[in-house]
Amino acid sequence: MPGLTKRYTTAIRTSALLTAATTLLACTATPPRYEATSPDVPYPAVAQLEPGTPVQVVSYGPDALQYAELWLPEQADAVPVVAFIHGGCWLNAYDIAHTRPFTTALADAGFAVWSIEYRRTGDAGGGWPGSYEDIQAALAMLAKQQNPQLDLSRVALLGHSAGGHLALLAGTNAPAQLDVDAVIGLAAITDLPAYARGDNSCESVTAAFMGGLPDAIPALYQQANPAAQQAHPQTILIHGRADKIVSAEQAQLEGATTVWVEDAGHFDMIHPGAPVWQQIVDVLEKSLQEEAAKKEADK
Repeated sequence: MPGLTKRYTTAIRTSALLTAATTLLACTATPPRYEATSPDVPYPAVAQLEPGTPVQVVSYGPDALQYAELWLPEQADAVPVVAFIHGGCWLNAYDIAHTRPFTTALADAGFAVWSIEYRRTGDAGGGWPGSYEDIQAALAMLAKQQNPQLDLSRVALLGHSAGGHLALLAGTNAPAQLDVDAVIGLAAITDLPAYARGDNSCESVTAAFMGGLPDAIPALYQQANPAAQQAHPQTILIHGRADKIVSAEQAQLEGATTVWVEDAGHFDMIHPGAPVWQQIVDVLEKSLQEEAAKKEADK
């Protein structure tokens, strides 16, 4: 995409907080139940990890795929909440299961995790806009939860790959009853028309998700394109320079901060043993702390 980098670079916010976070790669701490691995993790290495078990499964709609898994840390105190959206090229071939080790590790790190399953391409009602509508319904259901361990005054919306695309969109228009403090995209798809014109394994199925190519249905692509929306004011993109599925051009979004990770590939972002793991945790913690401080100052 000629000119994309030049057009957006000046718009990317810089933050001393996040710049400091990028230096943590060398001292990454691996979660206790997962072994450390080298960068550029292949998908099979993620798929073979053993997950824990969510404490609850909550339906947010009538379809069997409309549910969220609630993961909680061992401590009984109220903890910040991460609403997580898995990726998989929006395809029903890739469900929530491959990210359970990741959500297990997030809970071990002290977060409550609301991990969302949703209808995808190939499912009745999946694709655009059904998949996005499911995310909105799941977030509305999160806002209704009364579990004392959920601190709903501290909520981050986190998504990987195609799930990052949906998270960025949901962050621009989250349900009114849910106060989202930060939106974080892990290898997220930010420019949907550009992605649809690519030819790798994930890019080539974008048309199936949308119901056509950009030139045929430009209005729908406008609605579904994070780059065409006003980003949430605390939007952070974490992207590996070795990502071959979602290219570096997708890691730039007006109004967002980009955190680059050297040598990281696409699936490093959801492998708790990958070097980037502690960076993700630190960005989550610090973005929530930053927003909590702003709220306190505004009182």
